[in-house]
Amino acid sequence: MKASLTVILAFIKLTQLVSAAAIANPDVQISLNIDGDHVSVDKNDNEKKVEKSQLNSNRSLLDYMFGFLMDNEADMSIAENKNKKQALPLSDELSVLTMQDDYQVPDKDDLRDINGSSVLYRGGEFGGLVSFAHLPYANCYDPAAFDDEKFDIAVVGAPFDTGTSYRPGTRFGPTGIRMGSRRLAPAYSVYSGFNPYSNWAKIVDCGDPPVTPLDNRIALDQIYRAERAIRNHKTTGKSKQKAPKVFTLGGDHTITLPAVKAAYEKYGKISVIHFDSHLDTWNPYYFGGNITSYQAMNHGTYLHWAHEKGYLSDNCIHAAIRGPYPGPRDVQHDIDCGFDRILARDIDKIGADGIIKKIKERIGSTDAPVYITVDVDSMDPAFTPATGTVEPGGWSSRELLTVLDGLEGLNVVGGDVVEVSPPYDSAEITSLAAAQVADSIISLMVLKEQE
Repeated sequence: MKASLTVILAFIKLTQLVSAAAIANPDVQISLNIDGDHVSVDKNDNEKKVEKSQLNSNRSLLDYMFGFLMDNEADMSIAENKNKKQALPLSDELSVLTMQDDYQVPDKDDLRDINGSSVLYRGGEFGGLVSFAHLPYANCYDPAAFDDEKFDIAVVGAPFDTGTSYRPGTRFGPTGIRMGSRRLAPAYSVYSGFNPYSNWAKIVDCGDPPVTPLDNRIALDQIYRAERAIRNHKTTGKSKQKAPKVFTLGGDHTITLPAVKAAYEKYGKISVIHFDSHLDTWNPYYFGGNITSYQAMNHGTYLHWAHEKGYLSDNCIHAAIRGPYPGPRDVQHDIDCGFDRILARDIDKIGADGIIKKIKERIGSTDAPVYITVDVDSMDPAFTPATGTVEPGGWSSRELLTVLDGLEGLNVVGGDVVEVSPPYDSAEITSLAAAQVADSIISLMVLKEQE
């Protein structure tokens, strides 16, 4: 007996179905036969013929499983079309998530899903090098490529933790956050229906510049020069901005200083929105710098130095503050540095909408260049346990994300999420939250230009 490949495949499928039926009802005698281009099923001597053409029709998988033994094509047509609505067309990104009824094994030389040129199967979360949200890597640090390597938004890591005062380990933060971001693309927000990664902006991952762990001064200068190089690239021309926007994966919070400096060189004075449990504008004399000037630069003084160097506007603001003050004059010094404060428990009194309103009123103009920096200790340790300096009583991850998404309309030119210390993490809780924070801030960058 010689049968075509189609009939053999059909026979295999029918064998599986008949086996299941026989197990369900062992008293019924069922057999299969192949005769030329026909496959027949004998059930109590009542032969049902299924043509090869029927097996290749557009019937659904459920029809194959439960409806293919109809008496004739007319019955089959009625079963298929009765009360059955046509499915809406799906994009290529979404169609890969659906069950394909007419599955065909790709040609052995078809590598579209392997090389990333097309989506044939879901599984991209686990393939390739781990970049943030599966973004393409770009050569961001070669001056010869500044004109040719064009992008609108860049993600960069700052593996630095020698400015921390409590838990180290944030040098591994960029890697942890990228691992936590694998679920993000393609990703449409259920709140806005918006996907920042398939929009007008070309977004790339610039990787991590090599940062020395042995000298803070050299390391911070390396981060500054890397951020400056990224902003010297050309954009695609789809943005009003003349330079790419940059989002940084920390690293301890000291890395915000070189990032803000690079942004200041492109946009002038920067309004910083600082989510943290601590002020970080502390006078270096009282916070680490009273012994040597080397100690004066750390993750609790960088905003002091940003103000002293003239990088900041007088419209800056903290949110989620609750950490103890080292001294009674800290608030006045914070005011002198151009900041106002929203305390963590304020959200219980005025809600997320009240927090959003206060931040926007403080920033003022929607055209002012804004830098959003998020220390994950702004969230409660229940949501981000793996951080440099934990403080109980913080916001939930949902509350923080609600506030961030509410800042739509501001001119966000840069941002970061910092103080993620993977060695202290459990089940990627902190890394996942940090990746979602990054996603929200990058979305703000895209939405502003889209408007």
